[in-house]
Amino acid sequence: MESQMGALKKLLMVVGVVIVLFVATSFFIPKDYSVERTINIDAQPSEIYPYVVDLKEWKKWGVWFKRDPDMKLDYSGPDRAIGMRSEWLSETEGNGEMEITQLEHNRRVMYRLYFPDFDMGSSGVVEIEPTENGSLVTWRDEGSVDNNPINKYFALMMDSMIGPDFEMGLENLKILAENAG
Repeated sequence: MESQMGALKKLLMVVGVVIVLFVATSFFIPKDYSVERTINIDAQPSEIYPYVVDLKEWKKWGVWFKRDPDMKLDYSGPDRAIGMRSEWLSETEGNGEMEITQLEHNRRVMYRLYFPDFDMGSSGVVEIEPTENGSLVTWRDEGSVDNNPINKYFALMMDSMIGPDFEMGLENLKILAENAG
């Protein structure tokens, strides 16, 4: 019985040390995160831009919409313009809001994202640069979390969590744009 109590004390001591290390280490993890992916598309910026500037078109290439065909989508604001908004409800992909905040015709669409379930937001951009044989498209999303240690670890893993979705989305955009012409 006494050896069991000693083993339990050691186990609790180890668990306590792990928790303290977990929290202490989080102070050295940055609160900011950035996820970026790039792809070459054999199409002119004017052929790619309509798929990006119109939030209704994102369901043709964004992976989240394909993973949940039952996602409820609502759009508001002016079409293909600053202030255009989309809101979605999804049991599997989460709930969110997106709003176009800045535009540069055939070059750049900037947006703001908000996830009410996590009270977390970010801002992003899809940039389209002309190249000799088409366009270089870069999709970047950036945000910041609070000082909660769990959220800081969450931010640390953000690239590995949504980076693959950006890659797949850009591949889908490539297929759409290259086959539209």
